[in-house]
Amino acid sequence: MPIIICQNPRYLATGDSYRTRAFSYRVGHATVAVIVKEVAVAIWTALVEETMPVPQMEDWRAIAAGFQERWDFPNCVGAIDGKHVVIQAPANSGSLYFNYKSTHSLVLLAVVDAQYLFRVVDVGGFGRSSDSGSLRNSAFGESLRDGSLQLPPDTVIPGAERLGLLPHVFVGDEAFPLLDNLLRPFPGRHLTRERRLFNYRLSRARLVVECAFGILSSQWRMLRRVITTSPEVTELCVKAACVLHNFLRRRTIGRPSRTPIAEST
Repeated sequence: MPIIICQNPRYLATGDSYRTRAFSYRVGHATVAVIVKEVAVAIWTALVEETMPVPQMEDWRAIAAGFQERWDFPNCVGAIDGKHVVIQAPANSGSLYFNYKSTHSLVLLAVVDAQYLFRVVDVGGFGRSSDSGSLRNSAFGESLRDGSLQLPPDTVIPGAERLGLLPHVFVGDEAFPLLDNLLRPFPGRHLTRERRLFNYRLSRARLVVECAFGILSSQWRMLRRVITTSPEVTELCVKAACVLHNFLRRRTIGRPSRTPIAEST
C-alpha cells in the first residue's frame, strides 16, 4: 500500500526513470509502470471535480473580478497559452511530435485565472501543432467558437462607457487568432501610444499563465526532463500534476505571507 500511495507523486516530483523508482522500492520496473498509470488516473478522478470543475457563468464572473483587481484588465476571464512537454519520440511517430524547438513533445493547452489556478486544461496535442492549431483542435476551442462556454453577457467597462457593451475575453499571445472572445496583442513595432498601452496591459494579464507553468514545473520536475513513457501515460501524468497544482494552490490562497513587514514609524 505505501508503494501505491507514494510511487506516482514521487515520479511526478522527480521525473526519475521507472528503473530508479523500482530500485528505490525493490519492485519490478513493470510494476512501477502499472502503478504510475493507475495512480495518475486515480489522482485525476479524485481531484478534478474539487479543484478544476467546469466553470459556470458565476465562476467566469469571479475570474473576471480577479483579473480586474489584481492585474487591472477588465472583462478578462482567463489567460491562455500552450506548453510543450518534452517526451522521447514514440516509435513510428514520424514528425507528429517534432516541434519548432527541435524536440518531441505533447502540448499542454491551459486557461489560468488571476490566482495562477488552472481552470481548463487540454493535454495531448501533437508537438508539431502551433498554439493556434492546438486551440482549434481542442474541445475548449470548439466551445469557444460555438459560444457554449456560458461566458457572462457583454458589459460596459467603467470609465469607457463610450465604447458601449464589450464582451468577456481570454488573453493570449501572438500565436493565437483574434476572435470575439479572444484577444491578442497588436502586431508590429511602430504603434500608437494607445496601442502600446493596450499591449502592455494585455501582456501583464497574460503573464499569469507563464507564471503558472513555471510554478507547475518547479513543483513537478517530471516536466523539466525528457519523459520516456508513452504519450498516453504522459498525458495522464500531466493532468494529474495540474490538479495537484490546483490542490496545493487552493490551500495557500489567502494565507498571510510569512515575510515580516516592518511597520512604518
